[in-house]
Amino acid sequence: MTDIAQEFAYDTAAVHAATDRLLVSVAKLDDEAVGEPSLLPGWTRGHVLAHLARNADALVNLLTWARTGTRTPMYASPGVRDADIERDAARPLAAHVEDLRSSAERWEAACADLGPERLSYEVEMRNGVTERAGRLPFRRLAEVELHHVDLGVGYTVDHLATEYVDAELAFLAERRLKDNGQVAALELRTDDGRSWRTGRADGTPLTVTGAPTALVGWLTGRTAGTGLTTADGAALPELPDR
Repeated sequence: MTDIAQEFAYDTAAVHAATDRLLVSVAKLDDEAVGEPSLLPGWTRGHVLAHLARNADALVNLLTWARTGTRTPMYASPGVRDADIERDAARPLAAHVEDLRSSAERWEAACADLGPERLSYEVEMRNGVTERAGRLPFRRLAEVELHHVDLGVGYTVDHLATEYVDAELAFLAERRLKDNGQVAALELRTDDGRSWRTGRADGTPLTVTGAPTALVGWLTGRTAGTGLTTADGAALPELPDR
């Protein structure tokens, strides 16, 4: 099995496990709790749950594109994406649970249908971002894990799976934030000795040190930087919306 096929299989299994954890948390809610605010400004828990279900279907679209070679947009349009979330947000808990389960099943079936020879095929995500089909399970894993945190049901960044945290930290530093002119020059250091140079390419980087979960929490906007330290006690820089 090639490295990309191993990564695809591992991340697909990780998505399944993360979805199971999510469903356990969601099952403890009730209809009233679904309508309460989430940790994302302007969104209720129902908005988060609706987004997760529609994101699964959107990624199925990309897997279909990779499998067939026929362009299939992730979402019909930004407006349709937003309207679908608003439409579904206020549903009762039982409807959300069924939607999460059925969309997860469609996602897993689409992963199973993608042949190993198509894993390197590139598709276009939202906002023109390109990605290999073999990396789509990792993208889905990030959605499930981080939005589980956003539900505000006691699942925090400290509960994120270690393997996911390590992969997400490397992805953020090496791809999403690297050479981004809106992000201050940074050197990220974990308390186990790993480091990444990211953000703007120019200037002296500010060293930010902490546990991988603390770094991921800050870089994804899930925390204000709790548990992180900087060189000379400098304030953490502002980051763009994530």
